[in-house]
Amino acid sequence: MKSVEFARTISRLTEEGKKFAVATVVRIEGSSLGKPGFKAVVTDDEKVVFGTLGGVCPESAIVDTASKAIARGEPRTVRIYLEEAGQALAGMAKSQNEDEIHVETFCGGMMEVYVEPFLPSDRLILVGQGGKDDVEDALVNLGKMLDFEVVVLDRTPVLTTEPDLVVRDVKEDLSNFTFKEGDFAVVLTKGAYDIPALQGLSDKKLKYVGMLASRNRLKEDFNILRDKGVEQSFLDSIHAPVGLSINAITPTEIALSIMAEIISLRHPKKEKTGSKQ
Repeated sequence: MKSVEFARTISRLTEEGKKFAVATVVRIEGSSLGKPGFKAVVTDDEKVVFGTLGGVCPESAIVDTASKAIARGEPRTVRIYLEEAGQALAGMAKSQNEDEIHVETFCGGMMEVYVEPFLPSDRLILVGQGGKDDVEDALVNLGKMLDFEVVVLDRTPVLTTEPDLVVRDVKEDLSNFTFKEGDFAVVLTKGAYDIPALQGLSDKKLKYVGMLASRNRLKEDFNILRDKGVEQSFLDSIHAPVGLSINAITPTEIALSIMAEIISLRHPKKEKTGSKQ
């Protein structure tokens, strides 16, 4: 297995912002075509784009495991039993452990496979007006601290913390920037170009759109956007007034309230199952 090709595959998927998992054989017992160190790279659309675990049977089993690891964002170690048909069916019927997988093959051995998901960093997109903005500056700092990839769309930003990317030639309608599904966007245009910016965001599949503005400006902006044909569902989805209600006053406190709201959506609370006692 070529380590250079493996590294290139990982690098390419990372640069493309893809979700993927690396499955590595860490131990075997008995007969197995896969040996310790064998690797397979599985993307979130369930495709093996690099490597092998020693054959179609173990790889088909590990694809489902990799998909679950990516969805959960947690690594897993599974044991794949390579058995003849009768044993495999009996093993599947008997086992209650999702980390024990029985596959039909004539090898007769066992492979222990470590599956590690790799997920791209969430992107925080800040749409600025230009010039000094203490809220924008604080959001860059907090976003970096919270492991976001911070992108600033601003023609003339004045920042004390360096974001991951600054786009200075941004158009007012943001049409020359490629958004990704699941981005978190905060609009800080202060009335300068609220309308084209929000209109540009209205057809994007973003996880969050927040706007810092007074209630009066929001009402006026939303009326104009409705007249321009922007869907009410998008306007309803905008977090405005932006941020959680924590009685924020200073720019840093306002930025903190915004990031707290974003974090609440980044890691949504899981509902408890079962009846309450």
